[in-house]
Amino acid sequence: MTQPTFVPVPAAGEVRQTMSTPTPEFARAPKAGLQRSPHPFSGSGAGTPAPGGGFALTIADREVSKLPFDHEHDRHDVAIGVALVAAKRASLIGRGPTIGDVRVALDHFGLLDVTSIDHHHVIPFAGLAHSYVAQRAFVDAVAADELVAAGDR
Repeated sequence: MTQPTFVPVPAAGEVRQTMSTPTPEFARAPKAGLQRSPHPFSGSGAGTPAPGGGFALTIADREVSKLPFDHEHDRHDVAIGVALVAAKRASLIGRGPTIGDVRVALDHFGLLDVTSIDHHHVIPFAGLAHSYVAQRAFVDAVAADELVAAGDR
């Protein structure tokens, strides 16, 4: 609570004026999170970030739900794999994923023109939904130039 102006205040109790000084920009050490490495990380497992990469999973779920599977428990692994490859293709082009990216991913694995997806078709996707390491290896195994060269269908 502030003190009313009519109450006498001794000299020692008065609030003294202070002068704030700005933070020196040249002498201040940069924040560790804002520093960039002169040698950015690259190689396997680095990935290629894209806006809205998670939307590829939504589109892939819709498209994979239309496919006939011999065993329904394989559907989730295939949807994850297709979404990852579609997100990779979209990020290489420099945009968010579209249905065209999902169809290119499905075509890359030969899943568009199949009457029934059996055990032989899902071998590359086995256990993909439960292992991040397997997902990174799966995406790194798909050549970037093949994905970019494939046109939207």
